[in-house]
Amino acid sequence: MSVQSLDTISNLSDDSYDSDEDDRLAEQEWRESIQQLQQLVSIVLLPYLGKWLGRRWSYWAYARYVRLGLGKSFFLGEQRL
Repeated sequence: MSVQSLDTISNLSDDSYDSDEDDRLAEQEWRESIQQLQQLVSIVLLPYLGKWLGRRWSYWAYARYVRLGLGKSFFLGEQRL
């Protein structure tokens, strides 16, 4: 092989493949994917998680309320008929 043919091959490979452009496109797609995941979490998953946690909290709070006996009789005294 001659030096001129090697130069031609290297020029062809440089023209056909631009790694900087591919890296930029891959990074842009990655950022878009991350943004879509963030939207999925904030729009879909957080409301369901909040609903579930709210129900768990209310169940726990009510069970504690009943266990401690903090009903009407605690605040208003015994009501006799």
